[in-house]
Amino acid sequence: MTVKDVPIGSKEVIVAAGPCAIESEEQLMTAAKAVKEYGGKLLRGGAFKPRTSPYAFQGLGIEGLKLLKKAGEAFGLVTVTEVVDQHDLDAVAEHADILQIGARNMQNYPLLIAVGKSKKPVVLKRGSSATIDEWLLAAEYILAQGNNNVILCERGVHPLDRNHTRYTLDLSSVPVVKTLSHLPVIVDPSHACGNWRYVSAMSKAAVAAGADGLIMEIHPCPSEALCDGAQALNLDLYAKLMGELRAIAVAVGRSLA
Repeated sequence: MTVKDVPIGSKEVIVAAGPCAIESEEQLMTAAKAVKEYGGKLLRGGAFKPRTSPYAFQGLGIEGLKLLKKAGEAFGLVTVTEVVDQHDLDAVAEHADILQIGARNMQNYPLLIAVGKSKKPVVLKRGSSATIDEWLLAAEYILAQGNNNVILCERGVHPLDRNHTRYTLDLSSVPVVKTLSHLPVIVDPSHACGNWRYVSAMSKAAVAAGADGLIMEIHPCPSEALCDGAQALNLDLYAKLMGELRAIAVAVGRSLA
């Protein structure tokens, strides 16, 4: 699969990075500059944010989409953002290069059918209680609409112990899915861990396990983030990790820009 000249599912490991939520133009542009500078190919950023609490920051909506498109064009990055509701699909598809279906919506079948009909590339995250077969069947809802541009994303399953990580990152799903399916598989260590301290180790483990890419959260100042700052890498840590990932990629016969 190729999105705007960026191959996904090839020998090259692709990294998507950016803030959990788009908060301002300055924040997003600063993050996008770092993504580009250190070898990321995709810029992630949430414009519509499904939150557990209705009082938490819900994103900038359409304004966030406009900022994402502007940042992507400014730095030559492929953009990816979550679509939460069918009513927002046209707006999201107009501004973003890749649509993301979050874990909460993995089995929202009307939404899956709608993004399938859109023919836009789709990142489909695994639900936190979903089996691998359920995840693959969710992907079939998109594929059945003639949209073959589906990227599977492992982001953790419900853990036995939530005192230390938010979810348990099921890295065994990577080789399993690559055996069962032709679709590229990426890993989200940020949402799985919920703690920036563990993101680097899990990112490297994911590449070693054969993941085709990573999607991670970075922020110019995580302590001031309006959403999930605890799991975001600062820009210096992101730069350091990208260097380390290159060595891992080469060790397993792959590459990283």
